[in-house]
Amino acid sequence: MKKRFLELALVLTMMCTGVFGCANNGAKEAGAEVSAEAGAEGSLSENAAAGTSGSSSDDTAQNGKTDRSGNPIEVPENVETIISMAPSTTQILIDLGLGDKIVACDTYSYGSYSADLKADIPQFDMMTPDQEKIVSLNADVVFTTGMSASHGEDVFASVKEAGICVCDIPSSASLADIEADILFIGDVVKKNDEAKKIVAEMQDSIAEIKNVAMNIKDDQKKKVLFELFTPSAESPTIYTAGSGTYITEMIELIGAENVAGKEKDDWPALTEEAAIAMNPQVILTADMYTDDVINVLLGMSGWENVTAIKDKAVYQIDNDTVNRPNHHVVSAMVEMAKAIYPEVYKDLEDPFANDNAKEEKPAA
Repeated sequence: MKKRFLELALVLTMMCTGVFGCANNGAKEAGAEVSAEAGAEGSLSENAAAGTSGSSSDDTAQNGKTDRSGNPIEVPENVETIISMAPSTTQILIDLGLGDKIVACDTYSYGSYSADLKADIPQFDMMTPDQEKIVSLNADVVFTTGMSASHGEDVFASVKEAGICVCDIPSSASLADIEADILFIGDVVKKNDEAKKIVAEMQDSIAEIKNVAMNIKDDQKKKVLFELFTPSAESPTIYTAGSGTYITEMIELIGAENVAGKEKDDWPALTEEAAIAMNPQVILTADMYTDDVINVLLGMSGWENVTAIKDKAVYQIDNDTVNRPNHHVVSAMVEMAKAIYPEVYKDLEDPFANDNAKEEKPAA
């Protein structure tokens, strides 16, 4: 029981501070608007080729003088050594071909991507990084995440005071935010063309999904419950994605309805009674802690009359892919689309499938 409570505490911390894509208020409205009306802004590929994503912070990928949090930065002319303090950023850097330039990272990054990083590079705790050690590495750029500031203090203050370029990337609220993050990182590390290519692939895939979704009529739209943590006797609450999250945006772009999508909180906590009353037709779980989670969900007492349970429409979505805000959320979107509407999306391909397969290879 104690272990499960510790796991729950970790999940909630990650949800509300960045690893799980918790919203940053400054970009919510702009990101959602661009995603809904990309046609009015020009084609998706044209936007990427122009180096824009429609985000309210697009200029950060252009002038290189402020990071994604709006902090002034001075980026070195040459970036040869990088410290990445978030797995979503580390994955972007690896896909930009810069894994060999990462000289240190957070513990989550190394646990996931050690096969693509140098052996035995220093690893730091996101919440309490060893600033003295980071300064001693004298990296050209340090990429940080909003999770590191969840306790209200700047845990990289000493690094900044040492004159090292620290680029903060707050958690993304929308797909447009994610695109802008990729372009910003590409600009900082002098990989603009490669970043634009990744964003173009991401946007083209989203456009394809939107075109397919146009054929799903309103009365055919399925009601979906997305869950991060499965309820249990000691922890009976369901944590899900509400308004202001890119997960809700993805579900809606697929042509489905997030049953918690109108909840005011970004990451609402639902009682079992509330979730049952929503009667989802499909349940998607990203629970990484519950063993045999599909059968656990199918066997939960009191859920027997929920449509998703009766139809056994319960599917597990890769936790890392859906919860780490970078271009690989498109892979999760493809996975979700095929689970919710298997016939409608049977021909849909994942543009990053080869990258995902690479990530799953064992460390040497």
